[in-house]
Amino acid sequence: MAVQIPLTTIPQVREDGVVEDIFFTGLLQQCQVNQAAPQWLKDIRQQSKNWLSRLSVPTKKDEDWRFIDLSSLTAGKFVTPVGANGYSPISDTENSRLVFINGVYNDELSNLAGLPQGIYVGSLDNLPDNYNASQYFAQQPGADAFTALNTAGGNDVAVIWVNKNTTLETPLHLVFIANSEQEASFIQPRTLVVAETGSSISLIQEYCGTGEYFTNAVTEIFVQANARVNHTRLQQESDASYHIGKTAASQERDSHYTLNEINLGAKLCRHNPEMWQQGEQTETNLNGLTVATEEQVSDTHSIIALSKPSGTTNQLHKCIIGDRAHTVFNGKVFVTKEAQLTDATQLNRNLMLSPKARVDTKPELQITADNVKCAHGATVSQLEAEEIFYLRSRGLSEDDANQLLIDAFAAEIIDRLPV
Repeated sequence: MAVQIPLTTIPQVREDGVVEDIFFTGLLQQCQVNQAAPQWLKDIRQQSKNWLSRLSVPTKKDEDWRFIDLSSLTAGKFVTPVGANGYSPISDTENSRLVFINGVYNDELSNLAGLPQGIYVGSLDNLPDNYNASQYFAQQPGADAFTALNTAGGNDVAVIWVNKNTTLETPLHLVFIANSEQEASFIQPRTLVVAETGSSISLIQEYCGTGEYFTNAVTEIFVQANARVNHTRLQQESDASYHIGKTAASQERDSHYTLNEINLGAKLCRHNPEMWQQGEQTETNLNGLTVATEEQVSDTHSIIALSKPSGTTNQLHKCIIGDRAHTVFNGKVFVTKEAQLTDATQLNRNLMLSPKARVDTKPELQITADNVKCAHGATVSQLEAEEIFYLRSRGLSEDDANQLLIDAFAAEIIDRLPV
């Protein structure tokens, strides 16, 4: 019997099909419709809006959200910001840079002068007619309420389109800045990446900001045959913010995709990496590091679905938890009957620095194929007293010894970053 891969993690829908969720309804009312958008985009946004009207905000009764309490988020009053005052140009780098402030593309702070021929980087509104974005936008297999909210009323869509056999030598840096000093803001960054056959690109996404705000981010990545995408995602939002994000990647034959994920900020963070191997001999690597202190809550729910032969995937997610912080890891690997000769590994390692810290971890494998090599596991540990004693006997203070061991725990992920 084949494994049924869940294409959606939607919350329960009422029998009458009408929910009228106050939180979603209030946010949708603020979303402005671009009348100049193509009809296909208007249709997709309307479909998502109609679908969202049948859903409610997930609660602890929903299996995928049972460790997370969203009541503080839904109790907040978030408004769509107007303008992006108060920011001066960020420091120059050698990287090509695309900057969005409060979800709106900022041409002054962006720098695209170093891009080679054969690559488009910019807003969806300015995408040339020869690129068919309707084949890719909102076309990933997974679906959920917050992704539908982004699709229904998102801001400017950042598009990175790499033509066939084109290589971008230097990393492309996307910066999403939230400026919410005056009032709590609602921001919906959206990124679409298409790497055509034989292309190669290194991408960095950075989320940061000031004040209290809610970021609902979605990134869709399509890696065609024999293409390579190295993706680094850095979340360092303000301590008063909420961050919910999805990164969905579809891979064709002989493609390579790597996600390096670093979560440092936000009062509450939830990230859903969803990887869909849809071709033979695909390779997927997920490297994650979460650092949570004080009363931060950070949740990672990943899906890796292998549906073709000879696919490989390697996932390592580490969490460092201190004070009263809470981290969640739920990793699902699905191997269908057709995905013979699969090689899949998944490991979640957690380092607890406080007796009041909390960890919930649940790695999962669902395998139907009979000729595979798969393994998964999870560990929860504290700093070893013997190791601390050894370092102190060599002249280090207790704080320095603790910090050295923490740095060593994180280094395995940090060393994998391409930049």
